[in-house]
Amino acid sequence: MTTATLFETNITSLPLLHRGKVRDIYVVDENNLLIIQTDRISAFDVILPTPIPEKGKILTKISRFWFEKLAHIIPNHLTDIPPESVILPGERDQVTDRAFVVKKLKPLPVEAIVRGYISGSGWRDYQHSGTICGVTLPEGLREADKIPDGAIFTPSTKAEAGSHDENISYASCEQILGAPLASVVSKYAIALYSAAADYALTRNIIIADTKFEFGLDDNDQLYLIDEALTPDSSRFWPAEGYQPGKTPPSYDKQFIRDWLEQTGWNKTPPAPAIPAEILMQTVEKYQEAYQVLAQ
Repeated sequence: MTTATLFETNITSLPLLHRGKVRDIYVVDENNLLIIQTDRISAFDVILPTPIPEKGKILTKISRFWFEKLAHIIPNHLTDIPPESVILPGERDQVTDRAFVVKKLKPLPVEAIVRGYISGSGWRDYQHSGTICGVTLPEGLREADKIPDGAIFTPSTKAEAGSHDENISYASCEQILGAPLASVVSKYAIALYSAAADYALTRNIIIADTKFEFGLDDNDQLYLIDEALTPDSSRFWPAEGYQPGKTPPSYDKQFIRDWLEQTGWNKTPPAPAIPAEILMQTVEKYQEAYQVLAQ
């Protein structure tokens, strides 16, 4: 593939704060951070060695769309500061169309996962115990079934690159965050998912599940941070042809996960390189998700 990719940034004009699985974060000043969406992709909490062309730019466009669309529910960390204005001119190619300048907030140590349908690790948990993260569900549900009585909040821990996120019970979430904050996070996560899922259905996309992250300012005001409802953090299924009882086709990185499962890789670093044809199909799925949802 000839399209240029950005696997890792090298911004010398700002201090590097953190290099995550996908995003590189730099300190702008005491109140703001620069978040750059690279073309890295992770699966099973391992960074893959092959970047996905244009992925960071697509994620940036999708996140901006959702941040703006859902801002009436909860404030988010975006600012109006152009990313190009906080770095040297020679570094602009690393931020154009793939970066945000955001408020500097304190991230919560829990990922807020909301599931509207049974899939992935939730399906495995349900088969084993009839529950997902301690939430008991009715018997007889099939893979990809819509969860009766509405979406559920199923938090997880946040893992560093190379480590694995772990699903936790709501009681564990309360122990980590405190009961009042856990309740607020659960309420907002479900409200965000529900609004997004209702909209997506009008575009013939099912959002099966998604992951949100939240942060607090110095006044303990809660904000939506990180990314929002992208193919990296969500399962998007075409509504047309949706049929419970099997794994639906998707617009998200489940395609990469499925390919990795077929390789026999043991899900520990190093991960295998991604073949060109898999890269091309992944890019097409990410682009289609943006075009269908946000254009």
